[in-house]
Amino acid sequence: MDTALFVRGLAVGFAIAAPVGPIGVLCIRRTLADGRATGFVSGLGAATADAAYGAVAALGLTAISGLLVRQSGWLRLLGGLFLCYLGVRTFLSRPAERGAAAQGRGLLGAYLSTLALTLTNPTTILSFVAVFAGLGLASGAGGYAGAGVMVSGVFLGSAAWWLILSGGVGLCRSRLTLGALRWVNRVSGLVILTFGALALVA
Repeated sequence: MDTALFVRGLAVGFAIAAPVGPIGVLCIRRTLADGRATGFVSGLGAATADAAYGAVAALGLTAISGLLVRQSGWLRLLGGLFLCYLGVRTFLSRPAERGAAAQGRGLLGAYLSTLALTLTNPTTILSFVAVFAGLGLASGAGGYAGAGVMVSGVFLGSAAWWLILSGGVGLCRSRLTLGALRWVNRVSGLVILTFGALALVA
């Protein structure tokens, strides 16, 4: 395995996941409401989407990336509507008095929702294309083997960020009162709704 390529993939995955956008806010809110496992699994959904888009960029699949960019309007519309729905639902939700069981349908739903939400943001692939090209990683990364190593690094780098975020927020969870959690829901809901509205306007 090309260690240098893997480390570069780790750095790229971590750097693209770290800026706190709607997925970050959603992960924080779910961690506070349902525990670290739910928050982390939500992040893994985003990490999976990052890896998928990273694979498209790394393999130089211009036909697929071009298709995604051409359909960006519809994808942005769907993503914006989903964000608005999540924002309203988060704003109106009441904090649970005890954490939900972090298993079964709850974890799967958390994973699939953030996977779908991240996949409906076609600008993610443009980020990967730009970063990979800037680092000299696109298309010339040693064929399929090199691309696989790099995409594995992207996934693990992104997952590392979500582990750090959910773990850090989880440490604060036990210190928050129900009143504080209610305000977290309201602020998170407004932030997510704002991201959704901006996506629809754009």
